[in-house]
Amino acid sequence: MEELMMTRFQEPSRDGTWSVVLAGGEGKRTRSFIERWLGYHKPKQYCAFVGRRSLFQHTVDRADRITPSVRRVVVAAQDHRPEVFHQLRGRAVGTIILQPQNRGTAPGVFLTLTYVKAREPDAIVTLFPSDHFVHPEERFALAVAGAQAIAREMEDRLVLLGVRPQSPETEYGWIEAVLDRETPGGFRTGGVRGFVEKPSFGEAQAALFRGALWNTLIVTGKLTAFWKLGSELLPEIMVLFEELGRAVGSTGEDSLLQEIYRSMPVRDFSSDFLQRRPEALVVMELAGVAWSDWGRPERIRDTLRAIGKEPAFADECRHAGRAIDPESKMLFSAVKMPQEVRYGREKVDRSG
Repeated sequence: MEELMMTRFQEPSRDGTWSVVLAGGEGKRTRSFIERWLGYHKPKQYCAFVGRRSLFQHTVDRADRITPSVRRVVVAAQDHRPEVFHQLRGRAVGTIILQPQNRGTAPGVFLTLTYVKAREPDAIVTLFPSDHFVHPEERFALAVAGAQAIAREMEDRLVLLGVRPQSPETEYGWIEAVLDRETPGGFRTGGVRGFVEKPSFGEAQAALFRGALWNTLIVTGKLTAFWKLGSELLPEIMVLFEELGRAVGSTGEDSLLQEIYRSMPVRDFSSDFLQRRPEALVVMELAGVAWSDWGRPERIRDTLRAIGKEPAFADECRHAGRAIDPESKMLFSAVKMPQEVRYGREKVDRSG
């Protein structure tokens, strides 16, 4: 893959940190809405819902605040190639890996880790989903740096970022956490008791009252910890990536990648990996940062209006930004901004 040759033979990093931008999704939940808005299909991570930068470009820029672009790996679908390269115009390309097929989020994660492992087996790796809203980026970068510091001290555990919920959201995953410590940066951390995935409204309300956190799926840890857990929980895919790892840099690398994906099982990084071993996780509360998984147009609109911006699409949602309890018909605001956040004017990105 010629894209990989751009950075594969760089020297190992001084601090060992790498960023992985996960951009392989097809945006199924927002497909009909985006097709009405743009007139054609475009995965939501490549859309600019406000301003000039897409969610993908915002994620790349956030990652580059934390680690140099030479240690940034993007994984995307094969048919996203033109869009990825177009959106990286004016930015350092870093490393781009194109999946031959979409076999779920777990293979996408461990494909990128295979290439990082070939370069720097002792790396600290942070996973960034590319279709989320995060604001402000300075506070977010501080939190990730704190999570990386925690991960550096642990051999077999990963750090997962969670957000204090503002409503009983049924489309998010929830983390049952015990926050009993605090980092020097003021972020609360603790163990993970378990997960609640896509709950009913009543289950979400109960999780909210118990103090559970929304799951951002932003994870950091030592590559060796990811790999060890993967080998224990997902041996059926890890044996394939072990084989690919031995071929990285060889003439047979490309053909082997195509071959292993023909037999690659479909696995989900959250349900088949994280949720099966909560005791191997530490959670950090992403305090002072507004976060949202933009799975619905209402959520996008309300998040942007909360920071004084208007979305690029027309307002056509009847109950914009609200979740309705089917039993009580009560309306709950889906978006509130943390009080700690201070909003300033965003600089215009002239490069993208």
